[in-house]
Amino acid sequence: MHPIQHAIDKPDHPAAIMAGSGNSMTFGELDELANRFTQLLRSKGLRHGDVIAIYLENRLEYFPIFWGAQRSGITLVPVSTHLTAAETAYILSDSGAKIVITSTRFGSMTEELRKESPDTELLIFDSGDVEDAAAAIASYPADPIADQSIGPVMLYSSGTTGRPKGIKPAPPADPAVMAMPPLAMVMTHMMGVPADGSCIYLAPGPLYHAAPLIWATTVHRFGGTVVVMEKFDPEGALAAIEKHKVDTTQWVPTHFVRMLKLPQEVRTRYDLRHHKRAIHAAAPCPPDVKRAMIEWWGPIILEYYAGSEGNGMTMVSSEDWLAHPGTVGRPIFGELHVCDEEGNDVPTGEIGLIHFASEQKFAYHNDPEKTQEATNKHGWTTLGDIGKVDEEGFLYLTDRKSHMIISGGVNIYPQEIENLLITHDKVQDAAVIGAPDPDMGERVVAVVQPAEMDSAGEALAEELLEFLGGSLARLKLPRQIDFRAELPREANGKLYKRKLRDEYEAAAAS
Repeated sequence: MHPIQHAIDKPDHPAAIMAGSGNSMTFGELDELANRFTQLLRSKGLRHGDVIAIYLENRLEYFPIFWGAQRSGITLVPVSTHLTAAETAYILSDSGAKIVITSTRFGSMTEELRKESPDTELLIFDSGDVEDAAAAIASYPADPIADQSIGPVMLYSSGTTGRPKGIKPAPPADPAVMAMPPLAMVMTHMMGVPADGSCIYLAPGPLYHAAPLIWATTVHRFGGTVVVMEKFDPEGALAAIEKHKVDTTQWVPTHFVRMLKLPQEVRTRYDLRHHKRAIHAAAPCPPDVKRAMIEWWGPIILEYYAGSEGNGMTMVSSEDWLAHPGTVGRPIFGELHVCDEEGNDVPTGEIGLIHFASEQKFAYHNDPEKTQEATNKHGWTTLGDIGKVDEEGFLYLTDRKSHMIISGGVNIYPQEIENLLITHDKVQDAAVIGAPDPDMGERVVAVVQPAEMDSAGEALAEELLEFLGGSLARLKLPRQIDFRAELPREANGKLYKRKLRDEYEAAAAS
């Protein structure tokens, strides 16, 4: 079950379709381009264990680059296209990438990158010159290389709380190029994704993010078709599901929020009868938002909690979630522990730092200190999330440890406040942070992206405080509400609170 085999068995079957343009790539074309790319890598002297990076928008060529690296023993580092040249240069240096593949869409960034990373070779799609990636790949033969070996993906953390860190993947249990990864078993046996080649999967998020890329390429292993959105658009996503008869989708809560804010006549305009499973993760989903999605789409929504580190995973069906609102499920691999500051289990129902005991080990690239910080005295590992477990073993996320606000000695979890704010009709997005305060240590600040920027101001701030006051204790209410046209949120749903906190800390110090 691999594109190499599907290129033989069904070369004309679409492997990928772009939702906007309709451009497509068959398994035959995918395999040919992947082979040409591996030949290019070998011609440049890259061998097993070397590293390349990809800084590319959602486009068909993302996939042959992925599969070319996967069969040539090359480590592929996907880089967020929201990062600056300096941030990208840090990842290139830290990972040791010898080549970065990008496109003319990022022209200004590319020119800055030449200065920041002069030793990294650039291949640029659509450049039409000696650096043109498509022309370079096309100039090599489509025959498989003689020394195929499995190449991993090294994902970097989002950098929402500091500099991103590379997550070194554990060695595969089976090193064969065409071996099936563990995720495939989860998708088929736990989530019901068809493995017979009939799956049509919608990827509305950016392919540089872990979930869209790894899930999409696992669908390729099954012989299914991946429909890729160039950029998420709420109505466009519904249209793509109808047009391509999509059966499996994957989302982050921000996608849900934006689809729910569509007018009712738009939401009911599209035929979603083929839509069998909607999978979501990556960020906490406000309970009211998830309940509304289940009411709209039915009990087809599956949620999982996991990280790129792969140390454990929980999952919950719609039915179980409705019986346990707010849960992210029970573990499907890894033994779940909620621990105190000494690394010991806390009693059922009490809040602590979430750990998994698992045979699946991970390490942060070039950062043994961070790796050690993520490991407690028992050898259990954490992603830095805080939560609790109920008597039936269902896990609930409270927030990230790094996001917790300590105001007047009281622990305040921003996620609770954000979950309420986002349900207000006049709020498009919200972030709650702790800003420096001379009396309280930190004060609660809400940074709000209103649905209409014209509504921003004192009147809306008072309305939001009154709205929150009906559900939150006074000590949790924001002491300050500021408005922004847009928040620093990644397309994968992750919010760069670090950028907001840095801004407020700098203002306090000035």
